[in-house]
Amino acid sequence: MLRLGGRGLLLGLAAAAAAVVAARLMGWWRPRAGFRLLIPEELARYRGGPGDPGLYLALLGRVYDVSSGRRHYEPGAHYSGFAGKVIGRFYGEDGLPTPELTQVEAKISKGLEAKTRALEEKHKFPPCNSEWSSARGSRFWCSPNSGGVSRDWTGVPRKLYKPGAKEPHCVCVRTTGPPSDQALDNPAHRNRGDLDHPNLEEYTGCPPVSMACSFPL
Repeated sequence: MLRLGGRGLLLGLAAAAAAVVAARLMGWWRPRAGFRLLIPEELARYRGGPGDPGLYLALLGRVYDVSSGRRHYEPGAHYSGFAGKVIGRFYGEDGLPTPELTQVEAKISKGLEAKTRALEEKHKFPPCNSEWSSARGSRFWCSPNSGGVSRDWTGVPRKLYKPGAKEPHCVCVRTTGPPSDQALDNPAHRNRGDLDHPNLEEYTGCPPVSMACSFPL
């Protein structure tokens, strides 16, 4: 089978993954009944051009029928470069998974875990609303929907320092109840929410319990 190496493989997988995820979300792909092994030369016939028997997209060694989303994959379309092609070497001629597939699946799993952690942190520390003008300077504020996170609390602005990040960013911090990493029925908490988290810092010149912080020029 064909194989891309290094950066080419990663970029190809990223773009192809985006393509097939879009296809799944829109319901453009449908699995064929049963399984059979396709070689690159056979797959190349399914590029959606005039006279081609269909329009297939191969990702991680599996082939998807994306003919329902033809306008995205046919010749000249945005993702046409991935139609009818093998990207990577994920199954051998015997149809069994290769070590490359195991490695890629492990990376995908780590990526999904990282995405889950990022989403959990976003719900724990939603981004602040912010605005800037040459006349009034900067302003940060919190609301029950700031950062696109709908919740039953508002919070107060704080600087959040993330490991590896060069600069902190403004997040809204819950001010009541137990910390997020403690049980709701824990009687030992100080009813300060997440205010005592070690990666947080108050904004100088902003009242600690204010829901908005302004910094005139």
